[in-house]
Order: sequence, then C-alpha cells, then structure tokens
Amino acid sequence: MENQEAFNKAKKKVEAKIGFYIHLGIYVVVNIMLVAINLLTSSQYFWFKWPLIGWGIGVLLHGLGVFAFPGESAIKERMIKREMKKAGRKKH
Repeated sequence: MENQEAFNKAKKKVEAKIGFYIHLGIYVVVNIMLVAINLLTSSQYFWFKWPLIGWGIGVLLHGLGVFAFPGESAIKERMIKREMKKAGRKKH
C-alpha cells in the first residue's frame, strides 16, 4: 500500500513536469510563428510582443507551480482528506 502511494505521488509529479514541458514547447513554436507573421506582414509595429508577454507570464506561473512550489499537492491532499472525512460523516 505504501509503495502504491509513493508511486502515485511520483506519477503525479512526472505528469506535472511533462505538462509543463508540453506547454513550454507549444509556447515557443506558436510564438516563433507569430514573430514570423508579424515581421512578414507589418514590420513597422511589433505586435507579437503582447501575446509573447501575456502567455509568457502564464508559462512562468506554470513553471513556478511545478518546480518552485511543488508543495501545492500536499495542500490538495489535506483538503481531499478533509472532504472525504466530511463525506464519511454525512453518510452515517
């Protein structure tokens, strides 16, 4: 049972990291295309910076959530346990 719990935690961490890398990859590819479109169509105004900055903030926050503050899952686990206890009391 303990090994299964450790496996599940490790699996969640790996899935979170993979999700971040997919997000980052899509961000890079799409923004390269936006820069190219901007430079090929109207090089007088660089509008590509706005989606680059906005989405970049989202990628940054995603990365912080996965790598810098991974303790969020512990908070979620406590909340889930608390809700399960409440649900168990209501059934009886």
